Amino acid sequence: MRLIWRALVRGRSRKRHYVGCVVEPRLGICVKLTSPLTPSKGTSSLSQQQPGGICLAGMNFFKTKPRTPPDLVRGLRDAIPKLDAGPPGSESRRKASEEVARNLQAIKAILYGDGEPVPELIAQLAQETYSTDLLLSLVQNIARFDFESRKDVVQIFNNLLRRQIGARLPTVEYICARHEEVIFAALAGYANEEIALNTGMILREMLRHEQLAKILLHSEQFYTFPHHIEATSFGVSCDAFANLKETLTRHKSMVAEYLDKNYDRFFASFTTLILSNNYVTKRQSLKLLGEILLDRANFNVMTRYIAQEANLKMMMNMLRSKSKNIQFEAVPRLQGPFVPLASSSVFNIFVQVFVANPKKPPQIEVILRRNKEKLTYVLEGFS
Repeated sequence: MRLIWRALVRGRSRKRHYVGCVVEPRLGICVKLTSPLTPSKGTSSLSQQQPGGICLAGMNFFKTKPRTPPDLVRGLRDAIPKLDAGPPGSESRRKASEEVARNLQAIKAILYGDGEPVPELIAQLAQETYSTDLLLSLVQNIARFDFESRKDVVQIFNNLLRRQIGARLPTVEYICARHEEVIFAALAGYANEEIALNTGMILREMLRHEQLAKILLHSEQFYTFPHHIEATSFGVSCDAFANLKETLTRHKSMVAEYLDKNYDRFFASFTTLILSNNYVTKRQSLKLLGEILLDRANFNVMTRYIAQEANLKMMMNMLRSKSKNIQFEAVPRLQGPFVPLASSSVFNIFVQVFVANPKKPPQIEVILRRNKEKLTYVLEGFS
């Protein structure tokens, strides 16, 4: 801050009269000083001037201007590339990481905060986020952030995704219109175990919206789910399967239409999970298959499924499994007459889909009759 004082000394009393102004360019302050400033007796403090002067005590001329939402977004965007500046562990990288964390925390404070959110600030933040493609940048670079910053990214992303104006969901519209790669970047996060659960939470939030789930379901990237389920650690595999299930069961009408049109490709891929050597994957896949086939929305899909001999033979072989949980999976095991049919696995699929079907295709009926005695023996074990 520059202080411009012009002092006029008049007479021998050397009484000072200050004429001029105090200029603070950053804050735009300009205070005109024209009155004589005479100290009170016993003090020379400028804070205790007699009337007619000006009191400067308590005025913080060095207070920084609050950063606006656009400032925070641009600051975050500018800091991300600096995370690779210099060798690992260097001062430049440390400062960049701190800058990223600081901006993320400030953005999160606007969205959540301690008090009531300010709609105007949130609107500015969202608009700047869209115009700078910040969401895609955050998902693509989340592996470069520290642990706490990764959690902040998830909270910020999901908050903006849920943001609603009337019946509109601006962030959902933004992703649908131009930035489908945000969805695929979140799915690709399963390739990195360190960030898989973070990106998995982001993906799960997106899949709750039918428009975004449809984009993933109709993409080539959808068929990478089996790889993410089979070739990753237990925790990552379970999270990936949870998102596969979310994709296939939440938006029933949309999924039924897709399965009807893409039946062969889908079940060729899904069967690899049913035949998995991993017990948990096999068990979860059989449960999901039961949910799909026994859902009324998928009646046409079920009709096609039970008409294929290969599917019947696969279920019959599953009935011979040494694992009772694979043979008959009821989780939880409910008592009474209202046990949910879809809670069981091979047993319910076999009995309800193949055996109890009154309109069995001829080739299916032939196989069932041919193996009647063996099947009776196996099924008696469930009674």
